Amino acid sequence: MKQKVVIKVSFNGENKSRTKVMQAAVCVPGVESIAFGGEDSDQIVVIGDGLDSVNLTSILRKKVKYAELLSVSSVEEKKEEKVTEPEFSVQPMVWPTYQTGVPQYYFHTVVPNDHYGNEACSIM
Repeated sequence: MKQKVVIKVSFNGENKSRTKVMQAAVCVPGVESIAFGGEDSDQIVVIGDGLDSVNLTSILRKKVKYAELLSVSSVEEKKEEKVTEPEFSVQPMVWPTYQTGVPQYYFHTVVPNDHYGNEACSIM
């Protein structure tokens, strides 16, 4: 069962304390998403499955010294409707034609000139 937990946290105007709160909340098992809310972004909204809200609040108290559990509510799961996507067909790839044509390469093999039928040196 997914839960939505809202906790009020005092940040004392420091950005470091926001990162401490985020890091502490992510470490709790079952957390799926975290967001800041409220008038001055002094509330943290945590959504998770099988989330222990009391444990999360006590961990946040250790990090920022003040955390108050405001609400715990269940979240309705949105049912996604299957949207039929248009089927794409494979289109043949058209290559541009070259006006000059394809260059031709000629390969020649070099055969050693062996008049005497020996593979030995010709001096000896």
